[in-house]
Amino acid sequence: MKVHILTLFPEMFASYFGESMLKRAQEAGLVHITTHNIRDYATDKHRTTDDTTYGGGAGMVLKPEPLFAAVAALHPTPTTPIILLTPQGRPFSHAVAQELAAHEEMVLVCGRYEGVDERVREHLITAEISIGDYVLTGGELAAMVVVDAVARLIPGVLGAETAADDDSYATGLLEGAQYTRPEIFQGWAVPAVLRSGHGANIGRWRREQALRRTWQRRPELLLTAVLTEEDKRFLAVLAGEGGSEKWKVKVKGEKCRRLLTYFYFSLLTFY
Repeated sequence: MKVHILTLFPEMFASYFGESMLKRAQEAGLVHITTHNIRDYATDKHRTTDDTTYGGGAGMVLKPEPLFAAVAALHPTPTTPIILLTPQGRPFSHAVAQELAAHEEMVLVCGRYEGVDERVREHLITAEISIGDYVLTGGELAAMVVVDAVARLIPGVLGAETAADDDSYATGLLEGAQYTRPEIFQGWAVPAVLRSGHGANIGRWRREQALRRTWQRRPELLLTAVLTEEDKRFLAVLAGEGGSEKWKVKVKGEKCRRLLTYFYFSLLTFY
């Protein structure tokens, strides 16, 4: 996969992309990451990339000419995503990362200052992505997040081909508890089932741990997760552990979804 990053600060990326998984992925030729300095595409002698906003107001706005020129120099295909990293964008998620990983190339535009000229949004950008409901100084950190999340979904990037499939969100659930040596640490032992060597029991334990953690921390994810009948029965048990009679119901099929929906909106009301 080819990744092009348009930024005013290309030096910010060298350290992060030069380590660990992303370094190995580039060395193996699985991911090609190139940063492009937007200033190189400015045409005036001062290499101006921003200007004051029409109508007045604080802050500077990135000019359209350098951005259009930078993208044109890349010769992207009609299907190449040209993405603006902005707090106004579509929330980034595992599903979005999967969509991007299906492409052979993507262009990431790092916003700065008060944002970009609206004509860039209307006539150049094909998608806008946000990594959260907060504002950063620029889109560079967001670009690193997107590249990292997308790269690990490319076949061969992770050591184990199934590793990404077990990550939180890949199955629609949060990942459950993980343990390593020593077997006992300060009196806390690794669960016996993990030491049993029984593959089926270990698999079911891990699934239940993922369900429990998702129920406790992100119950809204259960509304769209693919659940087996065994999963639903386990969730019914978790509901009963809440101590309230309204949770002590037998859950089958759509009843499970309604129960989870009620739980989710009750949680929102509580907070």
